[in-house]
Amino acid sequence: MAFGEIEALEHQGEQIAFERLEGAAPTFVWLGGFKSDMAGTKAQTLAEWASERSQAFVRFDYSGHGVSGGKFEDGTISRWLSDTLAVLDQLTDGPLVLVGSSMGGWLALLAARARPERVKGLLLIAPAADFTERLMWAGFTPKERRQILAYGRLEQPSEYSTEPNIITRDLIEDGRKHLIMGAPIPFDGPCYILQGQADPDVPPSHVLELHDLIRTDNKMIDLIKDGDHRLSRPEDLDRLIQRASMIAKQLAC
Repeated sequence: MAFGEIEALEHQGEQIAFERLEGAAPTFVWLGGFKSDMAGTKAQTLAEWASERSQAFVRFDYSGHGVSGGKFEDGTISRWLSDTLAVLDQLTDGPLVLVGSSMGGWLALLAARARPERVKGLLLIAPAADFTERLMWAGFTPKERRQILAYGRLEQPSEYSTEPNIITRDLIEDGRKHLIMGAPIPFDGPCYILQGQADPDVPPSHVLELHDLIRTDNKMIDLIKDGDHRLSRPEDLDRLIQRASMIAKQLAC
């Protein structure tokens, strides 16, 4: 199979778009952020790194994202986690390293909990664990809360798109089924985190709390002094590749 060829996996009535590169274990899997897609700078940089070293790699778009089927507004954490597990179960073999950005960091931790025998490493970029509750709902004004409860949706301007973010009541209520920051998070493997100290969306304090909860002896957090939420500058991408290479070396099969 040629790398760079977009294919589709049918899951729950939708086409989940993906790209896959065969190569050495472990397989690195890219999990993007909220309203992001697999064509972003970090995903592309990681894909090029994997291709250069013949590292197995998969990237995909959740339903309602990128070139996958479905409507974004129908999405929930349960749905996007289900998409993720379908990709892991049907498109990969052997040990995995999950590279999760923002919302993808939360989904990576949930997938690691669901597939502990397979997920051997985590590389998390501004991981927005529990963001629907701690960063969205907690930050809504009383008026915004009333609106989302009464009408089932809330439109907010986005700094990353000309289209507004649509926050649904289903997204908020479903997110409460998957909260993980109320207790220690067991994990047996390397877990490296990249976090910008100038991140306006996922506060460093949130990520430091998450880091403390992850119970592995092999963990590291890079606090990037002037880094924003995207962490897509050349120096940020270099650091991403350095950490990916470290994990690949530790888990080489």
